[in-house]
Amino acid sequence: MPTFAYTGRGARGVINGEIDAPDRTTAVGELRGRAILVSKITEKAGGKTVAKLGGRVSDKEMAIFTRQFSTMVDAGLPLVQCLNILAEQSESKTLRGVTASVARQVESGSTLADALRRHPRTFDDLFTNLVQVGETGGILDVVLQRLSQYIEKAAALKRKVKAAMIYPATIIGVAFLVVIFMLTFVIPTFASMFKGLGAELPLPTQIVLWLSDFVRGYILLIIAAIAGAVYALRRYYKTEGGRGTIDALALKVPVFGTLIRKVSVARFTRTFGTLVSSGVPILEGLRITARTAGNRVVEKAVMQCRAAVTAGKTLSEPLKASGVFPPMVTQMISVGEQTGALDAMLSKIADFYDDEVDTAVGALTALLEPLMIVFLGVVIGGLVVAMYLPIFRLVTLIK
Repeated sequence: MPTFAYTGRGARGVINGEIDAPDRTTAVGELRGRAILVSKITEKAGGKTVAKLGGRVSDKEMAIFTRQFSTMVDAGLPLVQCLNILAEQSESKTLRGVTASVARQVESGSTLADALRRHPRTFDDLFTNLVQVGETGGILDVVLQRLSQYIEKAAALKRKVKAAMIYPATIIGVAFLVVIFMLTFVIPTFASMFKGLGAELPLPTQIVLWLSDFVRGYILLIIAAIAGAVYALRRYYKTEGGRGTIDALALKVPVFGTLIRKVSVARFTRTFGTLVSSGVPILEGLRITARTAGNRVVEKAVMQCRAAVTAGKTLSEPLKASGVFPPMVTQMISVGEQTGALDAMLSKIADFYDDEVDTAVGALTALLEPLMIVFLGVVIGGLVVAMYLPIFRLVTLIK
């Protein structure tokens, strides 16, 4: 990880120092989070390198880690001792290594937030910024408790979405494999039998036999084409324009688009509400929330909102103008701003949309079950009927 030398202005005047960050933008963002306005920043040649220890940790493991950490801090245990205990008892090898590294850095004089920032693949901006607020305000145990609740609810929301997507994906996958198996192994048996009939075959049977010959002759090419299409789509999605286009289309897909929108609203309000209630400045909270939105259209809307707030507008005005957020959400946020209870209002919206996602997932599952049954009946049944049509015709001729 590169080291950046910076000059900036903070509460005590001009500040010169160094910071480790993956890139210049991240470095400026982290310094802004420390209330340092950067005037000059340059990457140091041959700067010290921090080992890229760590990786992604499951939401369940992170929630347990954060809740246990909160309990120990609340009990009055020293910070380094808390981290050492967590490093010993964690079931995740990655989390054990990262926590032990954080403990060593804190013991060497680093703040907890700075130590956590050295492991961005494990602790994201949301986590590190809230920890920094907790350290600064002396409410680390409270902030960690809020973090654990946030992680648990975010994980529950993710599970609901996966449950809605797994069912149709599984059915379509199984149907595809069954069709390939029938076209490759079953249909050729009928084809050899039909050759001895000497009669013209029905059109559906001819089409199925042609598909069977095509699949058997070009199976490797078909697999390569599917793999290439998936790879190309993933590469396209990683581009700025590609992700924006696909995310915009996803919001317009019937049924699924509504679910995605509700999930995005729930995630936005939950994340932003947690940050605001913990004392993170609104502009910084919007930046972090945009990065965790999960949808480029929502991310763009939040960043436009941030720019508008910087220009002096209220939070609800640009959110309403974006067209991404439902009127109820913008109205409740407006009320929260006027009454000074924005964090509580955001929490209520998040809870409401969590329930909405539950309802949407249930409705989607109820809708997909008959559709999948019809789909399987048409595809598999169509193949079977096409193969038996010549036999039915032959029986009719014999009579």
